[in-house]
Amino acid sequence: MLSRPRDFATLQGTGAVRSHPLLVVRILRTDLETRFGLATGRKLGGAVIRNRLRRRLREALRALAPSFQPGWDVLIIARPALVNATHEDLTEAVARLLRRGGVLEGPTTA
Repeated sequence: MLSRPRDFATLQGTGAVRSHPLLVVRILRTDLETRFGLATGRKLGGAVIRNRLRRRLREALRALAPSFQPGWDVLIIARPALVNATHEDLTEAVARLLRRGGVLEGPTTA
């Protein structure tokens, strides 16, 4: 997982952007293993809601993990519509954005 502020700042400044009504994804090619960062802002709701969204996003990433290509940094930014989205909609949105960005290839379970 991405955790250092420097990594987030690099993605914000130079990463390619893919968007969906539920999510925004910033993607940057690296020489490291594929790493993810999750951003859930206060617009989404209180701490309980934001933590629930992070758990749901991690679960969607876990389901797609076998298809990840190495060498990417990915920042997933949640939009307010994600609060009411179903698990299937969430997983489909994540898979679509990662596939468009080149992070996800091959057959998926989404």
